Amino acid sequence: MTSVTNRPLLVTCGLPYANGPCHIGHLRTYIPADIYVRCLKKLRQSPLFVCGSDTHGTPIVINAEQQGTTPEKFAAYYHRYWKDTFKALSVDFSHYGNTDAPTNYFRTQEIVKALQENGYIYPLVIRLAYCPECDRFLPDRYVEGVCLFCGMPARGDECDQGCGRHLEPGEVVDPKCKTCGASAEYREEKHFFFKLSAFKDFLSTYLETLGGTANARNYAREWVTNELKDWCITRNLSWGVPFPGTDLVVYVWVDAPIGYVSFTEEATSTWEDYWKKESNIIHFIGGDIIYHHAVFWPALLKGANYTTPAAVVASGMVKVDGETFSKSRGHVVWVDDDYLDHGFHPDLLRYYLAGYTSHTKELNFSWKVFGEKVNRELVGSLGNFIYRTLLFAYKNFGRVPEAPVDGAIIERIAATREKMVSALKEYEFKKLVDAAMSLSDFGNAYFQSKELWNLVKSDKAACAREVKNCIQLVKALAVLLEPVMPSTMRRVQAQLGLTSTYFSDATVEVEPLRLSQPALPFTKIDEKKIVELEITLGRRMAGGSQKAPANEARATEATVELEDFKKMDLRIARIVEAETVKKSDKLLRITLQLGDETRQIVAGIARDYPPEELIGTDVLVLANVRPANLMGVESHGMLLAAEYEGRAVLIRPSQKVPSGTRIR
Repeated sequence: MTSVTNRPLLVTCGLPYANGPCHIGHLRTYIPADIYVRCLKKLRQSPLFVCGSDTHGTPIVINAEQQGTTPEKFAAYYHRYWKDTFKALSVDFSHYGNTDAPTNYFRTQEIVKALQENGYIYPLVIRLAYCPECDRFLPDRYVEGVCLFCGMPARGDECDQGCGRHLEPGEVVDPKCKTCGASAEYREEKHFFFKLSAFKDFLSTYLETLGGTANARNYAREWVTNELKDWCITRNLSWGVPFPGTDLVVYVWVDAPIGYVSFTEEATSTWEDYWKKESNIIHFIGGDIIYHHAVFWPALLKGANYTTPAAVVASGMVKVDGETFSKSRGHVVWVDDDYLDHGFHPDLLRYYLAGYTSHTKELNFSWKVFGEKVNRELVGSLGNFIYRTLLFAYKNFGRVPEAPVDGAIIERIAATREKMVSALKEYEFKKLVDAAMSLSDFGNAYFQSKELWNLVKSDKAACAREVKNCIQLVKALAVLLEPVMPSTMRRVQAQLGLTSTYFSDATVEVEPLRLSQPALPFTKIDEKKIVELEITLGRRMAGGSQKAPANEARATEATVELEDFKKMDLRIARIVEAETVKKSDKLLRITLQLGDETRQIVAGIARDYPPEELIGTDVLVLANVRPANLMGVESHGMLLAAEYEGRAVLIRPSQKVPSGTRIR
């Protein structure tokens, strides 16, 4: 952890890509970073915490085309989505920006110009993959082929299944267009390169003093020790930041990290104190983008005379039920559909992600383990101690007793606080959580050992002293664990009359005050709910990887009889009205024209399609499905859609046909 200095302190998170919804893997970056910033504030530091949506790049262009919309609208939708999601998860940025904002356009072009003036950008004619079928040059992520160096399958910018090498244009053999599958051909065109090779000596020295996690430093050292290749930093797109003086755009891995600078610029007029002077800049990132943040990015900043990061904190990877995380294989847990929409409090997930394992180690998400941790640790230990203490005090004293707190209790709290601060300096959030939970276990044992239920009958004054000790432990836990579970711990603090607190307040004796009837901090998760979620995840994983669903037998056949298919009344329908369903952020009430008939259906596509954009469009409907009641609204039919990158993609006819036309 950065020590307390007069230097400006900036904390950032890797930018979420505005191309799909949030999943558990994303949160491995954002939740620990938010906990870190909240802890710094509890230590009376004043960090600026910035992030924003990464809105450029080919995937957004392609997906916008598939959705029949523009990249601007597509990216804007997901920008709003991510802002709302972070708010729901109590991730509290000082400022959340957007790389498509004018500030980022200006700052990116200023940095590019500075690099050109300093001699670190040069033009070069290169061979690029071109798809004759799509009639366009293919940006790297839309090229697939074979790695020139190891012969394994690779995508256009990385050998992701073989040697892991970053690949430049032309280093993919037998290229194919990822969009249409056609064979691509190489054509020559002038592009611009960043002279990364010129920064080898700088990076070697820089990495010796780089703070953060060892996995980031070690990974970066391996690359710097080997050959550093210059980076092509322009692309053939119209969507992105224009490269000065050309019809090209800047590569997304240039304007995205520059977003850290422009977001700071939007957040404060003193942004140059962070990026042009001595400061402490700390990047929280996923382990898959270490190269970009610990090699490419500091070289870019150095070349443009900007301040380089003081620390890079890289998380370990994520597994789901023991399987390698993969959206395409169904090894994924969506934050909305699988968690928030089931009514789970965000603090439970924050606790799980922080307390499961070391920040740099692999994290496995399992519904079974999640349920066990919540029920055993939060309900059985922490929640039990808080509730039994406050309830006992309320019933027997009606207030916080005025007795003094035992010095040994204060010392125990102080020792816990020091352990947590030490863990924070190491970016070890599990150690931080474990230290606090050990204090909770101590509190439970202390309460039990004093047999307060007997002591209150025999010596009420002595009981008051012991109750005061327990309440002091409750206060300490509510203060020390607030960064991890802010909403829940603030409710506990409110029961003790606390408003704004610092870590130092944990050892300040709790003030006497009248108590109200306490509420349970946590509620036990029903085992049936966990089984339900395991089955849902199992089905998803089976659909992608052919593994049997959890707790269910494998289906022997995946075929249906033709006669069964003929029972389905599939028709073309025209949307004539669409509006959101009250008290739901997912459902739309849609009125369809189905030939001579008008139908009302409810569809969970509100996050993917604004209602006004649907009116007048033709869709595919299953007309004879059993009617259902969703959020109090009758639905007489089912809208058909594909699921892609976590989004609903409506199935539409390729040309206008009369509404009511049957699908055969």
